[in-house]
Amino acid sequence: MTGDDGGIALVDLLDRLLAGGVVLAGDLTLRIADVDLVRIDLKALVSSVGDAVPSPWKQVEP
Repeated sequence: MTGDDGGIALVDLLDRLLAGGVVLAGDLTLRIADVDLVRIDLKALVSSVGDAVPSPWKQVEP
């Protein structure tokens, strides 16, 4: 759904991204006086779960 300014709604954007999957990656380094104190490498895969891609967790019966 587009708005008056030709933009796309956040819900529609998230729906499109999760339908195909999104890979997020990043590096974070905390350094003081050119000395690396903390380095964090982040990688994540975000995707929706459906019949084509089943959930890796067991389904709990109510």
